[in-house]
Amino acid sequence: MTTTQTSPPVTVTLESGPSGSGSIDDFELFYARRALDRFRTRLGRQGLLDLLAADIEEGNNFLRDSARASDGRFTAGTTVLSTRGLTSAAFLAWMDKAFAGDEHALLAAHPEHYVMGTDAIGARVVENIGPHVCSFYMGGWGTDAMAWAADADELLPESEFPHKMSSNLFLADGTVVGRALIQFGDTADGFTASLSVYFPAAAPDDVLEHHLRHYAVEFRNWIVAAAAHA
Repeated sequence: MTTTQTSPPVTVTLESGPSGSGSIDDFELFYARRALDRFRTRLGRQGLLDLLAADIEEGNNFLRDSARASDGRFTAGTTVLSTRGLTSAAFLAWMDKAFAGDEHALLAAHPEHYVMGTDAIGARVVENIGPHVCSFYMGGWGTDAMAWAADADELLPESEFPHKMSSNLFLADGTVVGRALIQFGDTADGFTASLSVYFPAAAPDDVLEHHLRHYAVEFRNWIVAAAAHA
């Protein structure tokens, strides 16, 4: 039995009908994902970029202005996920393959992923940063790329999280607008992922908060996809 409540309080209960398991919310999520995948596929990468051009310009101006106002200062936050039934090595192997060219798998992990791929500048990501649609690049992303290893060592011990990946986030004009540090360590029955992001200190607090939620959604879905292909 599935019950849905709203405010003011109205209760809707699914008593019978569908033979499959799941709540009404589960059904809605399935259909929302299917519709979104259809629109992404029909529009294609360039169609999405054309559609979002004005939003991207506005979002990138926000990031640029925040970076300039912050004068090199960043605010950090971390999302931690615990996984059972899959090793970090298996997940990272899947992730390496996905980032090497499986844009569909990368986009499918979050509704606000629009473009993930390379162009003349480098590894490009178009996604929401808080409420803003932004287009930025990731520099030096990789298992051996630690552009600021001292920062990583201060956050978590090497022995607990031996697998580290880091990157600066920058705009097409070279303005550094953030940093990412993701770390993985195996546990007895799976692995723990520590996912840190750094944004300009002048950016509103909700920008960081929403990206911590963003991390939770996208990495949960990437981990589930990796497990399905393990």
